[in-house]
This record gives sequence, C-alpha cells and structure tokens, in this order.
Amino acid sequence: MFNIQTFNNIAKEGLQVFDIEKYLIDGNQPPDGYLLRSQNLHEITIPESIKAIARAGAGVNNIPTTDCAERGVVVFNTPGANANAVKELVLAGLFLSARPIIEGNQWINQLESEDIEKKVEAGKKAFAGTELAGKKLGIIGLGAIGALVANDALHLGMDVVGYDPFVSVDTAWRISKEVTRAITLEEVLATCDYITVHVPLMENTKEMFNEETLQLLKSNAVLLNFSRGELVDKKAVKALLDEGSFRLYMTDFATPELIKHPNVRVFPHLGASTEEAEINCAKMAAKELKQYLETGNIQNAVNYPNVDMPYKGLPRISICHKNIPNMVGQITTELAKNTFNIIDMRNSSKGDYAYTLIDLDEANTKADLRDIKRELSAIQGVLRVRILEPVKTYV
Repeated sequence: MFNIQTFNNIAKEGLQVFDIEKYLIDGNQPPDGYLLRSQNLHEITIPESIKAIARAGAGVNNIPTTDCAERGVVVFNTPGANANAVKELVLAGLFLSARPIIEGNQWINQLESEDIEKKVEAGKKAFAGTELAGKKLGIIGLGAIGALVANDALHLGMDVVGYDPFVSVDTAWRISKEVTRAITLEEVLATCDYITVHVPLMENTKEMFNEETLQLLKSNAVLLNFSRGELVDKKAVKALLDEGSFRLYMTDFATPELIKHPNVRVFPHLGASTEEAEINCAKMAAKELKQYLETGNIQNAVNYPNVDMPYKGLPRISICHKNIPNMVGQITTELAKNTFNIIDMRNSSKGDYAYTLIDLDEANTKADLRDIKRELSAIQGVLRVRILEPVKTYV
C-alpha cells in the first residue's frame, strides 16, 4: 500500500480520491507522497521514501523543488484549480478601488442614529467614486487567472490590455479577441488606469515592481497584486504612494510596511480561500499524486516534464534522470543486455531534468525486475528508478 502524509487541512473530497484498498492516509509506514497546502518543507527533512509531493495550490515557494528534482522527487501543483476564486477577489478589488464602499460603511457605523438619513445625505459626497466602465485595465500575466480576469473585465465595459511574452496556446484559445496585446511591460504601466499582476514568483520576477517601474504609473493608477507579495518592492510602493506617484496599492499580502498606509488596501490572503477552491485544489492534487504513484504518468509537475503514456497493465519502468546526452541510449542498452523487449516509451525534458517511461513486453511480467532496477539506478545521471507492475511495485 501507498502511504500519503498530509499537512494542513486538506479537504475531505481530496482525500476521498485515494482508494482505501491501496492507500493509507497518515499511516505508520514511511510515506510515499506528501499532500499539502502551505506547509514549509524547507524547514523539515524529506525522507528518502518520498516519491512525489503535491501542493493543493499554484505557488510552490514552500517546497524545495530543485532539491527534490535532484532526488528524483516529482513536485506537482494545481494550476487553474483556484483560478475562479482569485479572479472573483480581483474583481472585488477593482470595485473597492473604484468606489470607497468600505470607507462609506465604516463612516455610517460611526454616526449617531438620530437624523441618520439627513446625515447620510449630507456626507455621502465624500464617498463618491468612479465607474470601471470605460477605464483601461492592464493585465500582466495571462495564465488561468489572468485570462478569466480579462474576459470578465470586458463584460464590465473596461478596455483590457494584456501583457505576457510567454502566453500559451491554451490561453490564446480561452482569452477574448477583444483583449489588446501589449508588446512591453512599460506600455501597460504607463497607459492603464488599473494594473493587475498574475505572474509566478521567480528570480526574474522578484520585485519587478520597483522604484523604476512604479514611477511609470499614472498618478491616478491603481496596482492590484493578488499573485505574490514578493513581486513588489514594498519600500518603493510606500515611498511613491507618499509622493502621490500613483493612487492606490491593493494586495492580498500583509506586511508591516504597508498595513496601515492610507493608500494601501490589504486583504488577509483570501485569494484561494473559498470552500470551492480548497476542494478543487485538494481533488486535483490528490489525482496528480495518485496517477503518478500508480502509473508513473506526470501531469502539472513543476520540476519535471509532463509525460503521459496510457497504462495498459504491462510492466512499466519510471526513470527520473538528468537531461544529459545519451541517457536514453544507456537506458535502452541496459534493457537490451538483459533481453527486455520495449513495447512503448516516452521521454521528455524540462531544463536540467528529464523523465522516461518504458513499457515492457507482457512476457516480462514473470521476471523479477529488481535486478534491472539496480542496474538502471547505477547509470550516472539517473536519480530514481521505479518499477510498476499490475500486482507488485518495486519502489
């Protein structure tokens, strides 16, 4: 049986993906996989028994993905599973930045009840806002969330401009043709009334919104960040807001520098915190983990390529290895030396790492494949070998 160790509160709908005949959840034996949300794995020692880690969410900054890749541990995330929840919060952010609804509510709650109607009519002009229709929205990053925001913003009557130099074919199909494509980031920052960012946190995106780029914003512009707090230089935001360089910063990430600033609106990291999103993420992460452990197929990995080969119940070899020349040749040569016949094979690479799936002839079902596992594991650059069979699995 496989043992799945969970961290955080994983929705029961996700845990129900695992068959009780094949899986233990938080059992006593060494874990085969981790299923988590926000647990910081940088602070714990990941045991050698772990073959895969699935995060119920998109960001994986809490997981040492490169170290896992070096150990042949596949790390999964759940892109798009919480996209609708984040999109709705972004839309709420747009409404709240255009109309001072919260401020108006707070003001009313401080009024004495006597002659409340007259007081409201006399003071409501202080909370007049603007409409979103006709305003220009810049979307930086047109992935699952950015595409949803773009399409809905069009329905609100906004003029939508999108910037994403790496837009995928899938996104191109999903996004409306009415979205104007921006060629540069600077074009978006300098021309839009509202800018919302939806890019992953990487080395080249960390503090992409800094003193230099933020100075490009219009004086009435609003910057919305529901992606990652580290994308923005907080000190630069504070300094430029103090100068009146732009109007408002709205974010889902609380930091000491920003929480009490009059031109900052901070939410308590609510982006994916809906019942539906937590269920969707848990189910998707569990399915990815289950599929990999049982069939070796990889979908939505962040440190290894996606590889999918229909599982027909034949003996299957799963190999995580370095992306170096002649690796596949060494693997197939070793199998040929041991008279194993290859029925089907898939190989793909992602950066420094690659993954190979091999189905063997049905005649090999009677063989003890532990010897070939040892020989394949001895090849320089091979990081992990798993043997999957209908009845037994040598992991």
